Amino acid sequence: MSPLWIGLLIFAITTLVLATGMPIAFALGAVALAFMLVFDGWGSVHFLAETIFGGLNDFTLVSLPMFIVMGAAVAGSRAGSDLYEALSRWLYKVPGSLVVSNLGACALFSALSGSSPATCAAIGKMGIPEMRKRGYDADLATGAIAAGGTLGILIPPSITMILYGIASETSIGRLFVAGILPGLLLVALFMAWAIFLSWKRGTRLVDHGRVYSLREKLELMPRLVPFIAVIIGVVYALYGGIATPSEAAAVGAALCLAMVVVIYRVWRPRELWVILRDSLRESGMLLMIIGTSILFGYMMSSLQVTQSVAESIAALQVNRWIIMAAINLMLLVAGCFLPPAAIILMTTPILMPVITAAGFDPIWFGVILTINMELGLITPPVGLNLFVINGITPDVRLPTILRGAFPFMLCMVAAIVILCVFPEIATWLPAKVMG
Repeated sequence: MSPLWIGLLIFAITTLVLATGMPIAFALGAVALAFMLVFDGWGSVHFLAETIFGGLNDFTLVSLPMFIVMGAAVAGSRAGSDLYEALSRWLYKVPGSLVVSNLGACALFSALSGSSPATCAAIGKMGIPEMRKRGYDADLATGAIAAGGTLGILIPPSITMILYGIASETSIGRLFVAGILPGLLLVALFMAWAIFLSWKRGTRLVDHGRVYSLREKLELMPRLVPFIAVIIGVVYALYGGIATPSEAAAVGAALCLAMVVVIYRVWRPRELWVILRDSLRESGMLLMIIGTSILFGYMMSSLQVTQSVAESIAALQVNRWIIMAAINLMLLVAGCFLPPAAIILMTTPILMPVITAAGFDPIWFGVILTINMELGLITPPVGLNLFVINGITPDVRLPTILRGAFPFMLCMVAAIVILCVFPEIATWLPAKVMG
């Protein structure tokens, strides 16, 4: 059997195994082990432990649990509701101000937590009931939060970008900086659509029933400024060459834990235990996925699948943008069925030779891939953010949430097109600040 046919068989079987609901780490490990046994025999089992633990023996991985602790500490406090309330007081005169405030709160909370589901839950629990109470339609209220939550994997610090950086062996610091301007671009597109739709539906007047004084606007700022300062400090330390990602993540996690204790009085052992327990659980899950994905990549490489796919695509006499369009279409379809972590760790070893051979910047492609993964978070049948929002608002049917999120999906597609036409949006800032 040729390597290309083996690759198709691997993809089909892996998809079927993941569709059974088996945990991603066990699914990737089981498929990798099965194909190694079938095609390489029992001798390949000797490399099993060495491959997994060798892949995890990477100091960069220390940043992963640290950023998770940082996000868990913020998610375990009232920072999300304070962000929402502060922005709503400043933006109450803007058409569709509550939706715009929620999208802004999603962007800021994403930078603090790095998690899309956490962003949806933290902002949605307060924002969606308030928007519906003020007269906003259920589809706009829920769709905006579902889409705004996806910013958690693009705006740094992003766990998804850490995974991509590890899988592609690119600079995590550069990836973080590259995600800043595209993240702001997406926020601007989301807000523009929210303002237009609110104006068109006549909900632009429902926010004008309350006037906030300057004192009320500034009331919550002392709680929020320290968290925003931590994010700015972490990103500055990364692109300024002051600290490695692991060092910056450790300092950020320690400062966020200290601030939730001081500012929000989250100091009881039971509350701190919940933060550390959730962080340990998510870190263990991601590290297991990384370990078995390394085994998965080793299996494909040993069976010549990765090399054959790269050579076949490179041999195609087509425009490189057609190749990029085909890659994005493949990622979009995969995102409808698989979570971002699985897609990135499965496909990056195959795609990187193709991307570099076609002359694309791996940092730029990391941003494109992340936006594509954002689409997968709000597309059925396994769009995680859709189910998080449905859990917050059980009286709103899933098709209504999907209808509200669809225009924001088009905004993401528009962002990918804009980045393809103007790649400098993603590449200029890393080059400017990091050389």
